[in-house]
Amino acid sequence: MQQGIELNKWEKGIGIGVLLLLVALASFLSEPLLLVTPFAFLFILMTGLNWKLAFWFLLFSIPPSIELNFLGDTLSTSVPDEPIMWLLLLVFMLLWAKQPNILPTWWWKNPIVLIMLLQFLWMIVCVIYSKETMLSVKYLAAKTWFLVSFFVLPVFIFKEKKDFKRAFLVLLVPLLITMVIILIRHAMLGFSFRKIEKAISEIYTNHVDYSTILSMVFCLLWVAFPLTKGTTWLMRLTVLFLIIFFLPVLYLTFARAAMVAVIFAIGISIMVRLKLVNIVMPLFYGVLAILMVFVVNNNHFLNFRPNYQKTFMHNKFEDHIVATIQGRDMSSMERVYRWIASVRMSKDEPITGYGPNSFYYYYKPYAVSSFRTYVSRNEEKSTTHNYYLYMLVEQGYPGMILYAIFVMVVFAVGQRTYHRFKDRFYRYVTLGLIMMFAAGFINNFFSELLESHKVGTIFYLGIALLVILDQKSRQLEQQANEEQAMVKP
Repeated sequence: MQQGIELNKWEKGIGIGVLLLLVALASFLSEPLLLVTPFAFLFILMTGLNWKLAFWFLLFSIPPSIELNFLGDTLSTSVPDEPIMWLLLLVFMLLWAKQPNILPTWWWKNPIVLIMLLQFLWMIVCVIYSKETMLSVKYLAAKTWFLVSFFVLPVFIFKEKKDFKRAFLVLLVPLLITMVIILIRHAMLGFSFRKIEKAISEIYTNHVDYSTILSMVFCLLWVAFPLTKGTTWLMRLTVLFLIIFFLPVLYLTFARAAMVAVIFAIGISIMVRLKLVNIVMPLFYGVLAILMVFVVNNNHFLNFRPNYQKTFMHNKFEDHIVATIQGRDMSSMERVYRWIASVRMSKDEPITGYGPNSFYYYYKPYAVSSFRTYVSRNEEKSTTHNYYLYMLVEQGYPGMILYAIFVMVVFAVGQRTYHRFKDRFYRYVTLGLIMMFAAGFINNFFSELLESHKVGTIFYLGIALLVILDQKSRQLEQQANEEQAMVKP
């Protein structure tokens, strides 16, 4: 830990005072919050004394956090994770005010950090030109405390191997608890395909949110097993059991994207080992470009329009898969319905887009009615179901291009870091984080999950750890070179 990044008593007092005022205000807004006020007060005091402990508590709280609405549906947040992010944002602001150069130079020079900084700056521009200013400002605020808590602050916390191990356990244990609860609920519902949302309700937003987290954490378990070599048989058996346990639970989420994501992540791990991962995304983009030219030319996409009367949700997952292949699955065709609208929207606002959080309010006039389904009313106000198009519509072509470059940069930095490490532990951790990013990328290709308080936080933490490991690999390589030079005659 660098010197000079801790809060003094005066700064702690200011932070505690501000947070106490916020807690008092919240208590007037919703009576049940009166019950948690004493605990919130104690947590704020604890954060003032040791904010790093608050970070670990935040990580532990991610899986079990739940959504709460205030003032009807006017205000909403997830607790306890989001209030802790607010608190950590305040802590960082005080630390930065005290020491403006608090972030090390190497962090600013990392290509992942540079591209994310460009994304953030462009997002601010899009907020300024947004058609829904208040919604976009809310988006910007949430993105800010997400990034500070999980992309910036980890640089001060993850120093040694024990920190990476602790993070894995602190995330895994509460996730396993939620998995068991959902599994029991689902069993009582006969493991019904149609009732999976009911089993998940209150704990996760939907089965997509839940399955995405499972697929990402599964990647960490995948690399944890070889790291148990040389440990006790009980440890190896436990990790192996968890890997086996995750597979049926992941299947029972009935989320096709998550299953594809796991396969893709394993494939990426092979490509990283062979030093071929840098060709994956250019190839991926090339295939997408060819498909786009094919379906757009002469409006060929109209040949794939569904039969409204035969496109519906099925009672069995197997029928769901068959319907997907036949183009008769409602959720798949609804995605196409939104994708077409997104592309057509982009023609009117190609540079700054419509603004973050604005898609829902403008897309329907651009949709092609022949692709509509029974859920096209979109009562849940979901968006494009593709993060590239999500960026295109809400942040224009610059936003989409920056995200496309960002994905390639993360894979490139990850591969380079993996091969630079000689330490077996760090190599496998790096590989696991690359796989986790790959799984998140695939899930995000069919949804927009980076703004989810559960998926987004884990996603950004993984990227932050890759940045830290990139620097650590450079330090260890330099140290090894210096030691080698010293032994030479």
